[in-house]
Amino acid sequence: MDWFSPARLAAFKGNTQLLAGHLPQARSTLLQALGAMTPGEEKQRTVVYADLAAVEAASGKAEAACEYAGKALDQLALTWYAIGMDRVREVRRALTPNQHESCVRALDDRLYDWATTLSVLRR
Repeated sequence: MDWFSPARLAAFKGNTQLLAGHLPQARSTLLQALGAMTPGEEKQRTVVYADLAAVEAASGKAEAACEYAGKALDQLALTWYAIGMDRVREVRRALTPNQHESCVRALDDRLYDWATTLSVLRR
């Protein structure tokens, strides 16, 4: 039962708040979960970064969403996790109305660059 660490449970709670549209609560819960994570929770860290990106995208804050999505991609480069990549792609879809902003174009460059492709293929 140690798989359900307090940080992991908080991350699940934050995701539930996000899905329910309780964005300020989701942001707070996810930030607390991120701060409580320990070494060995790298995959979950990716998901939390992506969920924070989703919160910011839903809040209309494209720049902050791109920043958190970038952190998720940084973590994915170190520790691959398909669910984490799925969450980043969901964030990118949510940013479609902002697709002409420089931060979203930079996220696209990272999301679809050759290094990311190779990282996925190595898994």
